[in-house]
Order: sequence, then C-alpha cells, then structure tokens
Amino acid sequence: MMRALGPLIALLVVAVLLVSSTFFTVDQRQNAIVFQLGEVKEVVQKPGLHFKWPLLQNVRLFDMRILSYDDIEPLRFLTQGNRPVLVDSFVKWRIKDVRQYYISVQGDEFRAATRIRQTVSGTLREEFGTRSLNDVVSGEREMIMSQVREKVDQDLERIGVQIIDVRLKRVDLPVDVSESVYRRMEAERKRIANELRSTGAAEAERIRADADRQREVLLAEAYRDAQRVRGEGDAKASAIYAAAFSQNPEFFSFYRSMEAYRGTFRGRNDLLLLETNSDFLRYFRDSMGRSAGQRK
Repeated sequence: MMRALGPLIALLVVAVLLVSSTFFTVDQRQNAIVFQLGEVKEVVQKPGLHFKWPLLQNVRLFDMRILSYDDIEPLRFLTQGNRPVLVDSFVKWRIKDVRQYYISVQGDEFRAATRIRQTVSGTLREEFGTRSLNDVVSGEREMIMSQVREKVDQDLERIGVQIIDVRLKRVDLPVDVSESVYRRMEAERKRIANELRSTGAAEAERIRADADRQREVLLAEAYRDAQRVRGEGDAKASAIYAAAFSQNPEFFSFYRSMEAYRGTFRGRNDLLLLETNSDFLRYFRDSMGRSAGQRK
C-alpha cells in the first residue's frame, strides 16, 4: 500500500510542476519575451495569465516604466573658443521595442545605460562646441536640451529605447578657469560701474548748471518785475503828490516839513546844528513869530 502511494505522490508533484511551468503572468507595467530553444518566439505585451510550453519555452520579463540615468561625475566639454565647462545631466528613458532592445543589448540595463551615456555625451559635445559660454550657461539652455533629446532619441531608437527627456542639472566652470573668469567679470563690472558713475556725474553737473541758470533767470525776472512795480508805484505816488501840491501848495509844503521834523527829531537826545536862517526851520520861525505877535 505504502509502496503504491510513493510513485503516485511523485507523479502528482511532477504534474503540479509541469502545470505551474506552463503558465506565466505579465504585469501591466511589464512586457515579456517568450524564448523557444534560445530564440525569440513571441513578445507578450498584454497583461494577464499566459501559456507557454514547459521545458521547450522560457520567459523573460522587462520593466516598461520610465527609468533614469544620472552621471556620477560631471562631464567636461569645450565651448566656442576652447572654453571648458563641467556639465551634470540626467536622462529619462524607457524600453520602446522589447524585441529590438533584447537583440541590441541582450536586455541588459547596464549595457543600455552605457550606450545612452555615450550617445548623450557625444551629442552634448557637438552642441556645446558650436555655442558660446554665455549661451551654454543661460542663453540657449532650453534649446540645447530640446535638440539633444531629439538627436539622442533618433539614435537610440535603433536599440529599442525611447528618450523621454534630457536635462542639464548644472553647468559650471572648472576650478582652474573659474578664477580667471571671475577676475574678468569683476573687471568688466568695475568698468561698467565707472562708466555709470562718470555718466551720472556729468548728468548731475548738467542738471546743476541748468538749475543755476534757471535760478539766475528767475531772480533777474523777479528783480525786473520788482523794479517795474516800484517804478509804477513811485510814478503813482509822484502823481498823487503833484495833484495834492497843485491843490494847496502851502499845506503840502507844511505837511512835508512836519514829516521831515518827525523823522529828524525822533529822540530827546537828537541834536541838529543849523543856521537860524535855514529854510529847514522856516515853519519853526513862522510859528515863533506868530506866537510872539499874538502875545503882543
């Protein structure tokens, strides 16, 4: 009885192994290649459970998601004028054609990454060699990345790879070049600053001279207007005086003399030496004479 169960159990185990090796599962993020005796028999792109012949066929799965390749060390390139730069970049790529990918690099991701690195490096070298340092650093970076991506994608399509994006993370000058470049930049900035200062000083002098000229013009015009108004006032005053004098010359003479006396004898200690027959004291003499006559 026990002897009969042994072969039966072994037969069941073999059957289970055969059945399990007959089916395989493809995830929605994967493609599969079915090999028959070492040759590519079929490419499976549809996810789900699939059948294969046991022992005769084997399956290899490939990840179809977007992968990244990032250089460990920055690459050194030369721009126009043999100006060296250090470029740090990364690439986003994915398997586009599984069959071609396996035929070209045997499905080895490391070999594919090496091929991508070589292609990207060569394309970047060509692009940088036709551009100036300023264009590479800031001016045409977006254009460079777009052109590099298109060229690299066309080249790597032959190995079944699609390039999604190529990005420049950083573009720096080598240490041995940075110092001289910074010195030239500093000298250029100082030159521009001196030019701006000179231009500002000249403009300030021009504005100051214009302000002084306008000030002199305004003062001259104000003095002219003041003199004109003063002359008009003096003319009107003279006309008034003349009209008043013509109406009563004796009273006008008396009033002007009184004003002169008031202006002359302002304080008690004021002293004025005049001859007794001076015309300035005419009204004093008349007043004294009249007073004496009245007393008589």
